[in-house]
Amino acid sequence: MTEKMPYPTQKPLALLERIINASSNPGDVVLDPFCGCGTAIAAAQKLGRQWIGIDITHLAIGLIKLRMEDAFGDSLQYEVIGEPTTVDDARTLAEQDKYQFQWWALGLVGARPADQKKGADHGIDGRLYFHDDNSGKTKQVILSVKGGQHVNVSHIRDLIGVLEREKAEIGVYLSLEEASKPMRAEAAQAGFYHSETWNRDLPPGANPDHRRTVGWKTNRHAAYPAGK
Repeated sequence: MTEKMPYPTQKPLALLERIINASSNPGDVVLDPFCGCGTAIAAAQKLGRQWIGIDITHLAIGLIKLRMEDAFGDSLQYEVIGEPTTVDDARTLAEQDKYQFQWWALGLVGARPADQKKGADHGIDGRLYFHDDNSGKTKQVILSVKGGQHVNVSHIRDLIGVLEREKAEIGVYLSLEEASKPMRAEAAQAGFYHSETWNRDLPPGANPDHRRTVGWKTNRHAAYPAGK
């Protein structure tokens, strides 16, 4: 796994390990009040220290959660304080700062922001990458996030256009509000992504499209498929 993350102030992990090793003992608490992408807390965890990380942006928190999961697995236990835990919390965040909502929503599905500069996304809010065959080709999922109350079918059409432009395999639309029937129809007309690899372990009688489509709804945070 590469150490480089899409964060401008990232420090080398080896440097933070040296600092923490020289200035603390195993079991001590390491506090990083401006933790960015989490290099200090990753080093602290690796060296057997307890840790507290603080940052103001959901971009940073989302990156840290991905980093810690990649480095230490799902068994690592920690608590995140200050994230939305209800639909009302999410709506409040979207009203206060649409970019913070966007970064938080991308973190829910393990995606990384396409660009940290506000307004410079070119129709792409986040990306995921995957491999599902032996070709060695890295394939991508493009995500579009909408936190406002005025979702409409043009958002799906725009996402489909971005998929064609970027030659991406799958598109995901994440919204705070429910998608309309025309939005669902437009997404369905765009087609499904088919993967023989993902379909190999389907149980008898299962609908293969359940494994070919990226699409889900949880607490009215919805994602609907659009792909080739």
